[in-house]
Amino acid sequence: MSKVGDGGANPGGRTGVRIVVAGEKGTGKSSLIVTAAADQFPTNVPPLLPPTRLPEDMYPDRVPITIVDTSSSPESKGKLAEDLKWADAVVLTYACDRPETLEQLSTFWLPELRRLEVKVPVIVVGCKLDLRDDNQQVSLEEVMSPIMQQFREIETCIECSAFKHIQIPEVFFYAQKAVLHPTAPLFDQETQTLKPRCVRALKRIFILCDHDRDGALSDAELNDFQVRCFNAPLQPSEITGVKRVVEDKLPEGVNDRGLTLSGFLFLHALFIEKGRLETTWTVLRKFGYNNELKITYDLSPVLAKKTPDQSVELTSEALEFLKSIFALFDGDQDGALKPIELDDLFSTAADRSLLYHVGHLFLQWALMTLLDPVSSVENLIYIGYPGDPSSAIRVTRRRRLDRKKQQTDRNIFQCFVFGPKKAGKSALLNSFIGRPFSDSYVPTLEERYTTNVVDLSGVGKKTLVLREIPEDEVKKLLSNKEALAVCDLAVFVHDSSDESSWEKSAQLLLQVATHGENTGYEVPCLIVAAKDDLDPYPTAIQDSTRVSQDMGIEAPIPISSKLGDFNSIFRRIVRAAEQPHLSIPETEAGKNRKHYNQLMKSTLMVVSVAAVVGIVGVSVYRVYAARRNASS
Repeated sequence: MSKVGDGGANPGGRTGVRIVVAGEKGTGKSSLIVTAAADQFPTNVPPLLPPTRLPEDMYPDRVPITIVDTSSSPESKGKLAEDLKWADAVVLTYACDRPETLEQLSTFWLPELRRLEVKVPVIVVGCKLDLRDDNQQVSLEEVMSPIMQQFREIETCIECSAFKHIQIPEVFFYAQKAVLHPTAPLFDQETQTLKPRCVRALKRIFILCDHDRDGALSDAELNDFQVRCFNAPLQPSEITGVKRVVEDKLPEGVNDRGLTLSGFLFLHALFIEKGRLETTWTVLRKFGYNNELKITYDLSPVLAKKTPDQSVELTSEALEFLKSIFALFDGDQDGALKPIELDDLFSTAADRSLLYHVGHLFLQWALMTLLDPVSSVENLIYIGYPGDPSSAIRVTRRRRLDRKKQQTDRNIFQCFVFGPKKAGKSALLNSFIGRPFSDSYVPTLEERYTTNVVDLSGVGKKTLVLREIPEDEVKKLLSNKEALAVCDLAVFVHDSSDESSWEKSAQLLLQVATHGENTGYEVPCLIVAAKDDLDPYPTAIQDSTRVSQDMGIEAPIPISSKLGDFNSIFRRIVRAAEQPHLSIPETEAGKNRKHYNQLMKSTLMVVSVAAVVGIVGVSVYRVYAARRNASS
């Protein structure tokens, strides 16, 4: 399915490959390097060569190679270790005419690489092939198989002769290839199978190329895939040949519609087994994968100018894609994705731990986009989003500007829920997602989120995210100047039967309001009087009403999670968030500062008017004086 040299320029974005040659003294390291670089056997070789660069066009990938010679003398041990740690690949040499140097590889050199934690491909090279005793002919596979079983980091073994120019260019070709097209991320040498992450990546590519979603690549789809990856079409006879190879070894790999997923995976396993890793890597890189089999993309054009009080939402294009993917994987069409359906949906993702515990696909993505837009887009791409990654998200208008314009265009609102311990915060969050009320108290030790859709008559559906802030975490939260920048509305919950609960909640309200006034990130606030099923403390209504009036916000909203009486609290939260200029509390200090600023503004205006009058007076006087002088 690929032609020779179809690796592409600078595979994996590399601008160079550093190959370090090491091994026992006298095994032919320097002669190997000189012969590769100069294409002739050296008559005089210095004890240690300087770093040597091979011509850029020596190999098809056209990635420059720098070869570093090393000394195996005891006094050079430190320099050797440093060179090995900076290697992209290591060539370990032994002399074909000296069996003890081969033994040294498994007793010293390979264990030493592990000790130094040099985790790069290793190419084992038998030099001086021309000097080996003809009576001791043993196959390379027979010699190296036990060593390769013990040391899986060995990528390739090869024998060569610098003197007779036998397989010298191949040594560094294999070393470069092991770096640019590594085996480890794709293939498990022990089980001789594709690794799970590689299977997930290839499955995603297959799905993207299966345009009619019939579970097979037709001849036309297979040809489109070939053109996209290798810039060359397949002839009908080549397509027939590819399918015949698969069908002979794996009958289920081809059906009457074309090449199936199992056949597609079989082909790539076959390429790798035959040493044609560049074919599979070219495919992976054409579809955006890096050497860790993760998709690389750049969202900086979208997110670079995002300010702290802006948030990120999915675009209509992304939402339409999610709707289509939901319908595709909702096999029983029951309006929900079961665990097995979710597992199938995320089977193409790099990370299999993707939020399986969240059952509602759209709410999951709304929350993920709000908190971590990069991960949101990453996961969209993994499940097959076909568009430009930047087209999946949009940055909303600044909240500060929303307050000035007295309206917002957001579809997702984030509400901070404050309150003392045992006030009823968790019960409020649990009720929002339909969890039954429980009398047992379980303290919330860290922030938690719940999200759901709120339907507003005449407006439509909005997504509301409730973020519970434990009482002990408030100080830490407000130590950040921009803590309230992402908040659309703050709710302060208190136990209406407990006076101390109200006092602590009122204190939290004062802290948040003060923080907003000092930082410029003021937020609308609501007071929630929870546990309305209990008898209120004697002055509860008067105290809470007085505070709300003094601060200029709505009167406390009574609710009872136990009785299921929520007084339309979630709709009221969204309504308040949609009117960001209202319900903003004012502290006494804030009022005094505002009064002072207004006073100063008025004073400056009076001074300005007086100055203007003075200037006009001077102008009139001058005109009058000029006229009087003229009449005289």
